[in-house]
Order: sequence, then C-alpha cells, then structure tokens
Amino acid sequence: MSTKTEELLKSHTLRVTKVRTRVLDMFREQAKALSHPEIEEEFADFDRVTLYRTLHSFLENGLLHKVPDDSGVMRYALCHTDCTAHDHFDNHVHFKCESCEKIECLHDVEIPTVHVPAGYEVQMAHLLLQGICPDCKK
Repeated sequence: MSTKTEELLKSHTLRVTKVRTRVLDMFREQAKALSHPEIEEEFADFDRVTLYRTLHSFLENGLLHKVPDDSGVMRYALCHTDCTAHDHFDNHVHFKCESCEKIECLHDVEIPTVHVPAGYEVQMAHLLLQGICPDCKK
C-alpha cells in the first residue's frame, strides 16, 4: 500500500482497509476506466459484494466517477480533481478506443455548454468520443 493511497482514502473520510487500498491502487496504476467484472477478475480473493460496496463508497466520497460506455457496461475511473461526496468536478470528455476498447478520461477537454429549454436543469453531462487511441495507431 502506498502512502499516497492511504492519504487519498483518509482525505475522503474513508477507513483504510486492505480491500480499499488494493482497489484504489489498481485505479491509480491503470490509466483507464474499469468495469466491475474487470475489477472482480483482478481481485478474485474478495467477494463480489465487498467489491461493490467499495466502489459505491468511492463514488459516494468523490474518489471515483461513473464513465459512460456504449456497450451498456458501467465503468469507473479515478476522479482527477478534488471531488467530494457532494460535488463531482469531473465534467470532462471520455475517449473509447475502437481497437483496444480502453476508455480514458481526457481531463483537459471540457464538455461544451449545452443550452437546454426552460424548465430543465442539467445536473451532469457525459460525452463519449470514439476512435483510435495513440497506442493502437502506431
């Protein structure tokens, strides 16, 4: 367990446990969004419910955000900014490679402002771009 991982958990008011540190370390090492089945595969020694609860607590406390995927599978990615339990600031574009199917957060690309009709209140926006990533383009 890295000190940075432990600090991240504590700064988001989460207890430091073996499951949380291992899952958070994996998200920090991976530069892509991960699905629940991918996480389960990596941590076969933890039961499914424990992993689900861990992901849920990370979402609720601003460590992870949900990532849209055109396949219908929910994916999760590490929050880039100082998100909290009440405010997620991950309003950025996601990119899915059509070759390797990796989904990455493009933190420097903001979702453009969309003007909606009167009476609507946008609380969250997701934008998924698809194409070929630099690694597959080589």
